[in-house]
Amino acid sequence: MTVAGPEVSEAVGRPSAGALLAAEIQSTRQKRAKSKNVRALAGLFPLVLAHGRLTLSASAALIASTSLTLALPGVLRLAIDHGFQPADFALTLSVALSLAAATALRLYCVTRLGERVVADLRTRLYAHVLKLDQAWFLTIQTGEVLSRMTADMAIVESMAGVSLSIAARNLLNLIGALVLISVVSPKLTLGVVAIVPVVLLPLFIVGRRVRKLSVTAQDRFADAVAYAGESLDQLETVQAFGREDHAAARFKAAVEAAFSASLSRLTARSVMTVLVMALVFTGIAAVLWIGVGAVKSGEITNGALLQFLILAVLAAGSVGALGEVWGEVQKASGAMSRIQDLMAARPNIAAPADPVPLPVPARGGVQFENVSFAYPGRPDMPALNQFSLHVAPGERVALVGPSGAGKSTVFRLLLRFYDPTSGAVLIDGVDLRDADPEDVRARMAVVAQDAALFSGSPSDNIRFGRAEASLAEVRSAADAANATGFISALPLGFEHPIGERGRTLSGGQRQRIAIARALVRGAPILLLDEATSALDAESERLVQDALDRAMGDRTTLVIAHRLATVQSADRIVVMDQGQVVEEGRHAELIAKGGLYARLAKLQFGVEGHG
Repeated sequence: MTVAGPEVSEAVGRPSAGALLAAEIQSTRQKRAKSKNVRALAGLFPLVLAHGRLTLSASAALIASTSLTLALPGVLRLAIDHGFQPADFALTLSVALSLAAATALRLYCVTRLGERVVADLRTRLYAHVLKLDQAWFLTIQTGEVLSRMTADMAIVESMAGVSLSIAARNLLNLIGALVLISVVSPKLTLGVVAIVPVVLLPLFIVGRRVRKLSVTAQDRFADAVAYAGESLDQLETVQAFGREDHAAARFKAAVEAAFSASLSRLTARSVMTVLVMALVFTGIAAVLWIGVGAVKSGEITNGALLQFLILAVLAAGSVGALGEVWGEVQKASGAMSRIQDLMAARPNIAAPADPVPLPVPARGGVQFENVSFAYPGRPDMPALNQFSLHVAPGERVALVGPSGAGKSTVFRLLLRFYDPTSGAVLIDGVDLRDADPEDVRARMAVVAQDAALFSGSPSDNIRFGRAEASLAEVRSAADAANATGFISALPLGFEHPIGERGRTLSGGQRQRIAIARALVRGAPILLLDEATSALDAESERLVQDALDRAMGDRTTLVIAHRLATVQSADRIVVMDQGQVVEEGRHAELIAKGGLYARLAKLQFGVEGHG
């Protein structure tokens, strides 16, 4: 069963949903690139404030480190003016050692705070993405999401863990140094202050350019990751058609586009750094020339000039460092804005403020009442049209019909991946829109045509149906699914790694683990979507036997194209163009000579096969 998205069929002459979504994504990217501020980083502050004790420790260490840094030139001034006596040496050494300890503590506390904030952000982002609905995932590639959760998050992590510490230290050093030099020599301070606007102007002008290029580079890299993920996911198809070179060429083109954008950003940052440093140290040289004249005239002492120069160099170095860090901040702001795009996404499918509880114990009754539904991007092409279906608790109902009849859509609405455009879907008499989606899905277990397994062991995959299942329950479910034999033959049995998506297993083995997963869930409603269509005869026999046991007294809905697998159903519902056109048992439908009879004739080759 494919529940992630509908089959796409577009009207001639209309822009496709994919084209519209691509245009929307491009528009969002352009808006981010044109943004000229770093307000996106403000989203980190609530996460910082959530760790009050760590924030206070980091702030205290930062203030202590800055204070000692600014105090050291004053201590050297006293030592020079006093002739550098032993007491002056001891004082200077003690301040220097205290500064080293405070700097180490600042680095540890500030970096730890940054790492903690990013870890919280990463956790929240992933949890948020998991709750987004299927309609949202039609608007974005999975690789794009992964790029934002990895590459963009790494950029924010670098800024929060390293650049934040450097920026905070240099900002306080700059402010403190400017205050102190104004006390030491107001005359020389005027020369330093005159330099500041000259330095800041290129910083902000070029900084805007850096941010725009950073966002572009991140988007280009996301394109490359998205295509790589898609190609690797379909690697068998790529290799089967001999398209490895083509795929590699496309990926190379995407990587080169990302590299080109990154190179432009790097060039802009380098120009900004050169401008800032050149202007700063040119200004310092001019101030030094004035200062030497002041010493000769007796306006200040040699120690005062030394203190002023150290503070001025400290201020200049801080400006230069801030200019360098500003490029990182711009880059991180672009990354954070992309992350916030994900965090701002809201699912259309969500629990109401006061959800209606589903009846306990569960009965398993299913009702579709005059349901109409069209997928997002295809409002004029309804997948279901005034569809009604009542399934009694414990009944086995098969849904059959040509491709595009709406069978999989029935499952998607029942799982509440989407809500109907009109009408209502009910479980045990409760409208799904009034219930919590988690409670709704807890009433159902799914076995799809392509069993979706995860890396790990058979035990891990079976427990995916119910995390708290005991080992005895896992083994019992495997027994019922005809899976214990091949699992026990694995070198580590139930704990043997089966590889990504269970690729070390055959199709029939994967299906039987999927059935065991559904069994251990203990859900009253079982959804089967072509669970045996891709299997050989022997595997199909084993899987069908397991499915018969899995159905038990559960309410079961089966989607099947192979009519031989549904002849024993309590009722067969024939669908076409989103509507019920026939229903009954196999023999009755054959006798009617309608759509089901025609499908049966095509498959069995003999009219009236029973």
